Amino acid sequence: MDYAESRPYAAGDDARHIDWRLTARSGRAHTKIFHAERERVTLVVCDTAPAMYFGTRVCFKSVQAARAAALVAWAAQRSGDRIAVLRGGSEPPVRPAGGSRGALRALDAFARFYAVRPADDAGLDPALAAAGRLLHPGSRVVLTADAASLEAVSDARLSLLAAHHDLIVLLLADPLELAPPAARLAFSAGGERHLLDLAGASGRQRWQARFGDTIEAARARLVRLGAIARVLRTDESPEAILPLLLAGAPEAA
Repeated sequence: MDYAESRPYAAGDDARHIDWRLTARSGRAHTKIFHAERERVTLVVCDTAPAMYFGTRVCFKSVQAARAAALVAWAAQRSGDRIAVLRGGSEPPVRPAGGSRGALRALDAFARFYAVRPADDAGLDPALAAAGRLLHPGSRVVLTADAASLEAVSDARLSLLAAHHDLIVLLLADPLELAPPAARLAFSAGGERHLLDLAGASGRQRWQARFGDTIEAARARLVRLGAIARVLRTDESPEAILPLLLAGAPEAA
């Protein structure tokens, strides 16, 4: 049972629940009121930045994020948590709900968010600000994000979330970002074809600095601020995150 408040003592109240401090301070007997312990909320915050809708191996980062988020929802349902979902945009959050109903509502949101890139993405900072307003202390926050999206979120915002909640961040990454091959790669963007020259060492070094180093810096920063952080590649099973969800495991690389 959780303590809720104290009120003036009334006949029939359990004497074991007298609030002695308030009674002494006010000169009038008060009794403590309790309510049933709240179910924990698991909130999934979805990054819908353009960089999430990219992939060269197995699937887009957005698809892997949706798969991982679905596992989060079912793990939360298995643990008896209520499940909520939000993203940075005009769409209101999916309010906390428990059981299979809550999990299915969450899955519907993941499908909407990650099947097609939303046009109104506002970034992670407003999404995480909304998360702080939505949750009671002791909740769990799971963030699926591109590492670059976190650059717009302040240390203060992240450390506050980590201090009041269990904060888990899944950093979605494509293998090309982590280990660029020594090759010239053709790709299309905006209806036009482009050539990415990674054949030379200098080109790969610049690529590594832009993507691989950004991902590692984001992971290290999150751990420093008190979060659990894991890089989730598009070519690995999303089930690799289950130890983080089921056992409160320490951060992993």
